[in-house]
Amino acid sequence: MTNTELQQTQTYFDRVLTMAIPSRDARGRVVRLGPALDRILSAHDYPPPIRHLLAEALVVTALTGSLLKDQGSQMTIQAQAEGSAVSLLVCDYRDGELRGYVEFDPSEAADLGTDLSLERVFGTGYLAITFDLPQANERYQGIVPLEGASFAQAYERYFAQSEQVPTLIRVALDLSGDTCVAGGLLLQHLPEGEEGRERLHVRLDHPHWEHVAIMGGSVRSEELADPALSLEELVWRLFHEEDEVRIDQGPLVHRGCRCSVAHFEDVIARFPAEERAEMKNADGTIVVDCAFCSRAFSLED
Repeated sequence: MTNTELQQTQTYFDRVLTMAIPSRDARGRVVRLGPALDRILSAHDYPPPIRHLLAEALVVTALTGSLLKDQGSQMTIQAQAEGSAVSLLVCDYRDGELRGYVEFDPSEAADLGTDLSLERVFGTGYLAITFDLPQANERYQGIVPLEGASFAQAYERYFAQSEQVPTLIRVALDLSGDTCVAGGLLLQHLPEGEEGRERLHVRLDHPHWEHVAIMGGSVRSEELADPALSLEELVWRLFHEEDEVRIDQGPLVHRGCRCSVAHFEDVIARFPAEERAEMKNADGTIVVDCAFCSRAFSLED
């Protein structure tokens, strides 16, 4: 993709489009990431399989994190395992800020090839999904096994089991060029209508949900990752035969590392004096590395 093409399609990147189909009791999100994804992936020298894995996780994080309504709410995913190619993957989303990183074994990662199923990458592990809702003073977490072909499948299982919300997620990536492009679609069925109402029953075979899932599942990877196709046009292609489809501009997405000297000074100050002394290097400073943005901060105690 040339610089000119990138400038022409810039408005199609790093944004979320919200959608609802009232007659089908369905809601959804569509996202396409570009420069924000580039910034996150470039923080470390990830080999291709790890870049692919992290990019997929970031798309799913943006889709599901953008479901949060209240300012300051945060969703965090943490995939963890031992003795595998990847020992830890962390992504989080808050108010349009997206970040993530991966801890991996270079030798194991080199042998992954194109098989990036969760079992192949993590072996036996788990995926923890945490929601922090400060305005409601609530924090809750769901845990599912790292099973399936992708993070999208693991998330679908989480929503069906923990939230009892039938969910379809599709993700497409194009990491072959100088500029990374990733797109995703999330659809959910809320059988009792509007969001926030108690769900008295959940039926995966509900005719409304079957219809929405079939139409949404027909989306092609090249459409999700096409930087020249607007999100509005994508939704129209899938659901233009519906009586009504409501769309709205969701949040803009950007790489959001919240590290700063002041932040780390506040964290370090919580440790006892003897522990802070042990953290100091020969120069008498404490050096803190931020895994998200790959920066080092020197702190004076």
